[in-house]
Amino acid sequence: MAQSEPLYRQIAADLREQIRGGQLKAGDRLPTEAELREQYGVSRNTVRLAFAQLQNEGMITSTQGRGTIVREQVITTYHASWAESRDRMSSDQVDAFHAEQAAQGHKSAYRDFEMRIVPASPELAERLTVDEGDSLVSRSFVRQVDGEPSSLQDSYYPMDIAQECGLLTPHDVAGGAIRAMAAKGHVEIGYVDEVTTRMPRPDESRKLGLGIGTPVLVYVRTTYSDTRPLRLTLTIFAGDRNRLVYELGDISGYHGQNGYAS
Repeated sequence: MAQSEPLYRQIAADLREQIRGGQLKAGDRLPTEAELREQYGVSRNTVRLAFAQLQNEGMITSTQGRGTIVREQVITTYHASWAESRDRMSSDQVDAFHAEQAAQGHKSAYRDFEMRIVPASPELAERLTVDEGDSLVSRSFVRQVDGEPSSLQDSYYPMDIAQECGLLTPHDVAGGAIRAMAAKGHVEIGYVDEVTTRMPRPDESRKLGLGIGTPVLVYVRTTYSDTRPLRLTLTIFAGDRNRLVYELGDISGYHGQNGYAS
């Protein structure tokens, strides 16, 4: 470590190396401010700056009653190209997200389900080919992995489809909304995906429990039948615990590797 580096960066680098090297493991408590001040001969503010840098990197978090601990770095995978494929949706699997997380050794759950009727914003109206201000049905929830929030999902449906397919309910739909639409002849046969990144809004940061400086991955999927758009799903992924995978072309040599078999 170059001595010209600020002291707080040197302390952060030492702690980072201990975390990456396994000397400090997920859930371990870091030395206290007083202990680090004595070890490095620095001020309280210098130690706090070092902690802030590691918090910004998503490596540590402060927990009431436990002090500052090492965050668990678990990256889960979402296979965008086949998570909602017709082959999977026609199988006996109840939910593609749950099945995918189980295949990766994780426990998943949906929390805080909400159904609302909302006016179509200009962006939603354009993608769903409805008039701006038309009523849409929004169905949203928090997706958890291993007890921690992983992503926020909000799906928007044109009112006529929602009414016909029984989506105007304040609870989950048995078998899922995609199957409910297909049963009424609204079969999804195509998708347009848009992927961007940005910093989280305050409510997103709170719901996902994000550390300071952690971005989100914004994933928008608009689905289509052979005649019209059927659904727009907005998923906000926590940027420090998710990766998005697309599979294109002949990938017969890939399936079965890393536990990601279709």
